[in-house]
Amino acid sequence: MFDVQKVKNECVEWIRDFFEENGKGCNAIVGISGGKDSSIVAALCAEALGKDRVIGVLMPNGEQADIDMAKLLVEHLGIKHYVINIKDAVDGLKKNIPFELSNQSVVNLPSRIRMSTLYAVAQSHNGRVANTCNLSEDWVGYSTRYGDSVGDFSPCSYLTVQEMKQIGRILGLPEALVEKVPIDGLSGKTDEDNLGFTYAELDRYIREGVIDDAEKKARIDHLHEINLFKLKLMPAFKPDI
Repeated sequence: MFDVQKVKNECVEWIRDFFEENGKGCNAIVGISGGKDSSIVAALCAEALGKDRVIGVLMPNGEQADIDMAKLLVEHLGIKHYVINIKDAVDGLKKNIPFELSNQSVVNLPSRIRMSTLYAVAQSHNGRVANTCNLSEDWVGYSTRYGDSVGDFSPCSYLTVQEMKQIGRILGLPEALVEKVPIDGLSGKTDEDNLGFTYAELDRYIREGVIDDAEKKARIDHLHEINLFKLKLMPAFKPDI
């Protein structure tokens, strides 16, 4: 059984310990998308460090249909925040690359620019960047390498989507944020549309090893295998000297 209160409390203490060892007095910098993951990570950081040490960064790429959800989160927590529109940066880079980008490059570019933005904010505000990925996303590689897959500390990398929802509720987040249908923020589709299975199915498979649909099992296993490289350190040559 998942003891949500125990896990939430331990995660809060883990965040405090991280900052004590890796940035005493520093701020937590959280990219706020309006989805449950960034909302929960921001709320955990606010409980761990106090809301005055959490800075939210909203990064629309031009118009963002659900930016009102991101604003709801920062207002609910009462944290300082910035709205930094990345459209000029994305368009400028695409304009100056002297060849046609692949579709996947176009899809991933905003995520990587957002991470550069977060580190610019962090370096100017004595901050540490929070990674907001969860176990379910990481399991099937549902993140952008050197985009939302990175950060300085990761409170939720070992928590599934269903477990995250429980933590969101115990943190007192608005239900609209906890149950918001996840959209990848890149292609405009929902996560589950892109994946071909639900997070509930994935989470049950991760925790219990059970899935009823053989085709979905094969797809999950395939995605997990081909995306494991995203969770590993960059290979480096070590000379024998």
